[in-house]
Amino acid sequence: MKNKYLFGGIIIVVFLGIMIYLFTQTNVQYESSFVKVMQSGKTVKATGTWLKERSYEFDKENKIFSFYIKDENGNIMKVVYHGVIPNNFESSTSVVVTGKYSNGVFHATDILTKCPSKYQEQTVQKAKS
Repeated sequence: MKNKYLFGGIIIVVFLGIMIYLFTQTNVQYESSFVKVMQSGKTVKATGTWLKERSYEFDKENKIFSFYIKDENGNIMKVVYHGVIPNNFESSTSVVVTGKYSNGVFHATDILTKCPSKYQEQTVQKAKS
């Protein structure tokens, strides 16, 4: 009888340990300053705007997408993403990339784009009429 409770207790402790470990691994912080992103060495979410002047490159064979973003302080960072270009990338107003900075490049694992709202434009037009 005591062995059942001991075994059940061990299973609960192991499960809680795994849950705590997974929670600490997924705790990703937002950084709007690329200086902090470059110094952190951790997985972070960096926010910026796509530099359209520098365009972007896409290697179709290896599915490598690279582009440059600028933070609110004017710092520029190169982003490399292994995957396809997001559908609305060219019309985006800001970009959030998740990943790590190393060797002078931000290696993204995920890209989120923010596009202009279709409702914003309609309210501006109504206000003018």
